Amino acid sequence: MKLSLISFLAATGYATAASSNPFAPKVSANTAASAYTAKLVRGAKVMRSLEGQQEDGEIDLTNYSIKFEKCQFVKEFAGEEGGGEDGQFLQTKRFIIFRLCPNNSCGSCNYDFGEYLVDLETYLQATTEFVEQKQEAMCETCNQCYEQAYNNDGGDDNNGDNQNDCSSIDVGTCYEECQNIENMEDNGYLDASEFIECQALENNNNNNNGVQYYAGAMCASSGSRIKIGVFTDEECSTLAENMDVESMLYGDNGAMKLSYHKIKSVFPESDCVASCLQEEEQDENNDGNNNQQAAETAEICQTLYEAAGKCESIHGFSAMKYYNNNDGNGNYYNQVRNEEAVCNYMSNVMSGIYDTSGEISISGGRSITGGGAATTGGQKFALTFFILGSVGLAGYAAMLHQQLTKGAKSTLTQQGGAMA
Repeated sequence: MKLSLISFLAATGYATAASSNPFAPKVSANTAASAYTAKLVRGAKVMRSLEGQQEDGEIDLTNYSIKFEKCQFVKEFAGEEGGGEDGQFLQTKRFIIFRLCPNNSCGSCNYDFGEYLVDLETYLQATTEFVEQKQEAMCETCNQCYEQAYNNDGGDDNNGDNQNDCSSIDVGTCYEECQNIENMEDNGYLDASEFIECQALENNNNNNNGVQYYAGAMCASSGSRIKIGVFTDEECSTLAENMDVESMLYGDNGAMKLSYHKIKSVFPESDCVASCLQEEEQDENNDGNNNQQAAETAEICQTLYEAAGKCESIHGFSAMKYYNNNDGNGNYYNQVRNEEAVCNYMSNVMSGIYDTSGEISISGGRSITGGGAATTGGQKFALTFFILGSVGLAGYAAMLHQQLTKGAKSTLTQQGGAMA
C-alpha cells in the first residue's frame, strides 16, 4: 500500500481507522521505530559540493538519481586452479545494472548518464536501507499527526511545522500502512528483505526428506524484478526448480508469507529509486540557516558508486568530466583504462544471452549446464548434416573409384585384342 498524499482527514475519521485495525497497538510517536540494517560502508566520508568546488577530488553526484536497469545471474568459470569451491568449475555471479540519470529524467535517461554494475547483495542492502529510513521517517510523522489530531480533535496545537506536515498527509491511510508494517509478523508475514543474504531454511514441516534448502534473492521476470527463491546450495547459486519459498516459511503461529513492501521499491519500472541529493534535515534552531548548507551526495549513491564497475564516458556523463579535471589521485585514469572492458561486459549482460539461472542461452537452447556441455537443437542438426554428408561423399568416392577401375580394365582388354 502506498502513502496517499491527499487532503487532511477529520479527526473522527482517524479514530474509526484505528478501531477498524485489530492489530493496532497504543498510539505512540515511536510506534514505527525499529533498528536500521547494518551500514554498508562504515566511516565513509560525505561528498560535498561547495559553490561548484569538490573536496579532495571527490565526484559530485547531487544532480543525479538512481535508476534500476536489470537483474541478472551469470555463470562463469571459477578463478581457482583446479575448479572453484567444492570442485565446481562454474560459479554464479549475481549482478544489478543501474544508471545514474539526471534528476527528474529516469523515464528517458538517454544522455548524460552513467551505467554501473554491482553485485545483487550490495545493491539490495543499500537500497532497502534507504527505503526503510524513508518508511520510518514517514511513520514517525504520521504518528505525530495522528496524535495531534486524536488529542486535539484536529485543532491547531500552535506547532506550525507539524501542522504544515500534516496538511499534506492522509493520516488514516498512512497510519494503517504503518501499523501493518509494525505488526507484520502478527499478521502472518515476514519481511522479504530479511532474505537478501543467502541463508538456510528451517525444516519445520519435515517434508524435505532430510534435504537442506536455502533462501536468497534472485532475478525474476527476465531481470525486471527481484524476488526470494529457493536454492539447493549455501551460495544460492543452484535454483530448486518448482519450489515456492512461502511453502517453507513457518513462524510461531504457523505458515508465513513474504511481504515485499521494501524490495518492490528498489526496481521501479520507470521511476527513480532515489535522488543522490541528500535531503536537508530540519533546522532545529529554526534560524533559517538551512539554505547555507552545502549540497551533499546521499549515502545510498556514494555506497553504490564506490562499489560498482563503471561505464560513463560513452554516455556523456558530465560528472565524470568534472571528476577528470579535479581528481589528483589517478583514480579516474585507472577507471578509463578498464572502462572499455567493463562497458563490453555490461553490454553482454544486458543483451539477453543469459537465461534465468545464468547459463548462456543460444536460440532458446542452453550451451552450458552444470559444469558440462549440452547440445542445442541447431547443433544436433549441424552434426547430423555433417555425418550424412560425410557418408554420402564416401559413397560417391567409392562409386567413382569403381567406375575408374572398370574403365581401366576395359581399355586394357581392347588393347590386348588389337595386339593379337
